[in-house]
Amino acid sequence: MYRSIKSLYLGASLLVASSQLMAEMSTDEIAKASQNPLTAMYSLPIQNNTYFGIGPNDRIKNIANFQPVIPVEFSENWTLVTRTILPVINNPDNVTNNNSTGSTFGLGDTTFTAFFTPKHPSKSGWLWGAGPVLYLPTATDDTLGTKKWGAGPAAVALSMRGKFVYGALVMNIWSFAGSGQSQGINKINMMTLQPFVNYNLPNGWYIASVPIITANWEADNDHRWTVPLGAGIGKAMKFGKIPGALQLHSYYNVITPDDYGETWQMRIQLQIFLPRR
Repeated sequence: MYRSIKSLYLGASLLVASSQLMAEMSTDEIAKASQNPLTAMYSLPIQNNTYFGIGPNDRIKNIANFQPVIPVEFSENWTLVTRTILPVINNPDNVTNNNSTGSTFGLGDTTFTAFFTPKHPSKSGWLWGAGPVLYLPTATDDTLGTKKWGAGPAAVALSMRGKFVYGALVMNIWSFAGSGQSQGINKINMMTLQPFVNYNLPNGWYIASVPIITANWEADNDHRWTVPLGAGIGKAMKFGKIPGALQLHSYYNVITPDDYGETWQMRIQLQIFLPRR
């Protein structure tokens, strides 16, 4: 009983100490933490993406991604950083049909990534992580998901030199089970490449370019690639004692799938950091 009370007290003390350290973070430290996908802090990014000019009828789609990031002590030298992407989607119906004006709202498929990362940077100063990515068919409507299970490798590398934070995240997902998989119907073979460059300004402000490039290897050349080009601005701040950051981005798709690809997108992201015991 005494040991249990002592452990509980120690845990509470560590949590309070962690909260105090987070409250003492400068805006510049918060900014760099928000730009590091391997940060050893609990965080909750909420990213809203609005896509414009979809198909010949210029439809609009909205995806709000809830992306909790949870680091776990894996060993003395390694940390496991998990990221789950839960998309809430408002998807236009049949973008190539002139008579279609409706849309479908609900939860999309979930992506779970686990990065194993060394606790200390390499001698060159680079941080890196690698691990598996899982794709789960959690969509609440057939038009919002694939009804497929998928998996693949994921990796990320970044450098934090002076005012710059730059690197890239890449993953590829192949479907292995699900509706129609054995007949080869709409199999998934999808790559996501996310290069990022951040330049930090005084008082927690920063300029960033974080395009999300995708390639659907199962599609023909006219429908394979989505390549955005653009940038945004961010601001690190504190919500009371809780560190956080706000970002606003705009991207134009220099390459987009014919018939149903979007022309450009606007991204708004709120990220908050939580104390880690």
